[in-house]
Amino acid sequence: MSSRLRDALTIPDPRERVLALVRAYGWNSTSFQVLEPGFSYFFEGGDAAVAYVETKRAWIAAGAPLCAEDRLASVSAAFVAAAGDTGRRACFFSTEERFTSKVPLSSLRIGAEAIWDPAAWPETVRTGRSLREQLRRARAKGVRVRTVPADELAAPDSPTRTAAKELVERWLATRELAPMGFLVQIQPLVLLPEHRLFVAERDGKLVALVSGAPICARQGWLLQNLIRSPEAPNGTIELLVDHAMRTAILEAPQMVTLGLAPLAGPLPRALRVARSVAGGLYDFEGLRAFKAKLRPTHWSPLFLSYPAEVGAPRAIADVLGAFARGGLLRFGLRTLLRGPAVVVRLLALLLLPWAVLLACADAGRWFPYPAVKWAWVTFDAALAIGLISLGRRWNETLARLLTAAIGADAIVTAIEAAAWNAPRTAGLGHLALVISVAGPAAAFVTLWRACLRRA
Repeated sequence: MSSRLRDALTIPDPRERVLALVRAYGWNSTSFQVLEPGFSYFFEGGDAAVAYVETKRAWIAAGAPLCAEDRLASVSAAFVAAAGDTGRRACFFSTEERFTSKVPLSSLRIGAEAIWDPAAWPETVRTGRSLREQLRRARAKGVRVRTVPADELAAPDSPTRTAAKELVERWLATRELAPMGFLVQIQPLVLLPEHRLFVAERDGKLVALVSGAPICARQGWLLQNLIRSPEAPNGTIELLVDHAMRTAILEAPQMVTLGLAPLAGPLPRALRVARSVAGGLYDFEGLRAFKAKLRPTHWSPLFLSYPAEVGAPRAIADVLGAFARGGLLRFGLRTLLRGPAVVVRLLALLLLPWAVLLACADAGRWFPYPAVKWAWVTFDAALAIGLISLGRRWNETLARLLTAAIGADAIVTAIEAAAWNAPRTAGLGHLALVISVAGPAAAFVTLWRACLRRA
């Protein structure tokens, strides 16, 4: 152990101790991310630590332990034992073959990491016609990129910091999924001297940013937080990546990565099915394709590692709980209320059988007049068609029209149910009334929040 590291590890602040270990042993691409808010730290002796997130049932480590390579197995075992002492399971998310080949844990491939040799980037651009065209488009639209000096971000109210914060907030509001935690929380302004912040500006306005975190033990950078505004021209992110790569050439990092492409590459069947099912909420293939378009030097597999007795299903559930920040059920409800496109399509699919059910219902029992019944059937069918169109491609005018129509539907349905149906209904009929009132009310709230999110 170097004298500098030994001195740093005497610092009582746990985060400062971890920072010293990251600078000495940070090999995983995620190593610098463990200094962001939300992580706890397990120390094994004076020269090893594991950064993790704690849930009700598990400790989920962010990558491999921060220690010398020959201590990976012993530190991992101590971490698993310490978690067990608290009644929790343990697993390691986003590990690499360097870890899995030395530690006696089961491992499941969860995706792949695209890695570039910065020195080869100019040739990649020269021979990549589509990439050159994207760069040309952004420059032709007046996009300019630069590295932000550290002193420009020093003051909490600096214009660049304020603009970056506003950009992040706007970007998060447009996401289909509710904000997540663990290794995908968006913290581009949690900066240390080793960090880089690259920004793209157009007409003096910040339109995109990328942050770079060091990978100390590999002399590399992780480019993360690729964030752009809706007004950013095509090619803006590519232009930022190009600037970061050329900066890396000047500063001599040996490798650059854009981090994990989840569920990319050859996977177990269960994860392939999950990729297909969840594709409506998270564009796994789009993310992989974007990174592939930048023509990485190679892809490196990443794994979820866990004790054999835990098993893959529980380990996956534990990791999802860490990303969900507060439980999968609450995360799912927060996501549903954001009105993602897949939920809009689901509303349309639910309306179609409901319209058929209304068409088959006894008009004399459920409606004041037969004409009212067929008016509802026609109205619900029209809503279903509108929602299908909206689910395929968002249109603000159509979204507002449908939200207003569904809101009116909810009000009129509640009035009819209370004034006409309730006095004439008994038994399970009340359940049908509750569904008929709750359905449009929930749909209205979902679409209304979707409109607010995209405003």
